[in-house]
Amino acid sequence: MVSRKDVADRAGVSSAVVSYVLNNREIVKEETRQKVLEAIRELGYQPNQLARSLKTKKTNQIAVLINYLGNPFEAGLLISIEHHAKARGYFVFFQTYSEEEEEQLKSLFMGRVDGILLLGQSLKQQVVEHFQSLEIPITSVLKPVGPELGIPYLDVDWEAEMAALVRHLQQHGHTRIGFMGGGEAMHHYEVRLRAFIHALEAAGCTWHAEDLLVGGGRFETAERTLYSVLSSRAVGFTALVCANDLMAAGCLAACRKAGVGVPEQLALAGCEDILMSSQTDPPLTAIHYPRPQMGEAAMKLLLDTIEGKAAQRPLFSGELVVRQSTEQT
Repeated sequence: MVSRKDVADRAGVSSAVVSYVLNNREIVKEETRQKVLEAIRELGYQPNQLARSLKTKKTNQIAVLINYLGNPFEAGLLISIEHHAKARGYFVFFQTYSEEEEEQLKSLFMGRVDGILLLGQSLKQQVVEHFQSLEIPITSVLKPVGPELGIPYLDVDWEAEMAALVRHLQQHGHTRIGFMGGGEAMHHYEVRLRAFIHALEAAGCTWHAEDLLVGGGRFETAERTLYSVLSSRAVGFTALVCANDLMAAGCLAACRKAGVGVPEQLALAGCEDILMSSQTDPPLTAIHYPRPQMGEAAMKLLLDTIEGKAAQRPLFSGELVVRQSTEQT
């Protein structure tokens, strides 16, 4: 078994310096810190987390709640989140979130984590207060849609992004625009839906309840939903905005199956700009979400809070990436 002394010998430092690095002490020069971290990686050193946590009351572990790992958008965030956590000497474990099992998080995370990072989930007040009483900070990538519980979050300005998307669609002759969301009132897609409705109203457009479709956040569900709509009734909207790109791709498949031309008969747009969006036929217009920067900044915000440093919440902007799904060539 690799010991702390082995790491110290490989890095050419003392065992005390290795301890400083493992405990994120700022007295270590960055060059020395990198040598120690490299030695840890090369030797495969595994600190005794139980012993350390008993001594320091820290586990150096972070829990990240995920919604659907099959969504490339979340996977892209998680890569950045984990990379930054490791660079700061923290381990990350991922837990799929279910509202029905939320109470179990209290016992699951008890004594195991120093902080919790959400991906937009809206936790119950009593659960948040439980972790606050244990001084376990919580932050979120994506704005939670639930009651304000003092959880700091990072997100793009969806009001501004949806306004830009609606303007783009209006410029191409669309006055009635539909929206496909996830269907769960407490899901972060609801933030995007509200921003979409505000953008329509600000642009002087009327929104219709029958134009708000439920795609469940997934490709196959979105495909079934839109195909059913296209097959069963006349569709009033000429453009459809989807709360994520998986649903936009599913809607594109439904249009192909129903013989509906995109964008000639129906324009489609997504909200995340995952790699798939640029590879579909036609490529999908989407609001670009800066996942690498957002994931890193959210983890930095959480870790700075844990370590008692001044925590900052930087502002991020999205970008409307126009492709052929909304713009005829």
